[in-house]
Amino acid sequence: MTEENKASTKTVLLKGKIFSGSGEAARFTALPWVKRQIKEKLGFTPYPGTLNLKLTGEYAEVRKLLENLEAIEILPEPGYCSGKIFRAHIENDVSCAVVLPCVENYPEDILEIIAPLNLREKLKLKDGDEVKVEISFE
Repeated sequence: MTEENKASTKTVLLKGKIFSGSGEAARFTALPWVKRQIKEKLGFTPYPGTLNLKLTGEYAEVRKLLENLEAIEILPEPGYCSGKIFRAHIENDVSCAVVLPCVENYPEDILEIIAPLNLREKLKLKDGDEVKVEISFE
């Protein structure tokens, strides 16, 4: 990242509680075209699945605002939805990315996080744990 890019990058901090998802994201992140685009655009192959956060109060409001910002796009194959991706860090430690699926009626208080590794194992997380995610945008 150049000095000019660093100056134009902003961050926002969100907090939420970990919860178990349905497993749909594990199937999605394992699709070859999804893995390829994430590798090309973010520089890593995603661990199958996402870490799910339930946001509360003002954090859910901020998450809604992210939908209107410019982001890295995952372009879908027929029959799938697109997604917006923002680079992020979880717990001030691990590089990751936040995925906003472009799906009608997607819950505004849910945040999905991808990374090249199993975040639950790396950070020793369990359902109900609260975590902080710092999201970068321009």
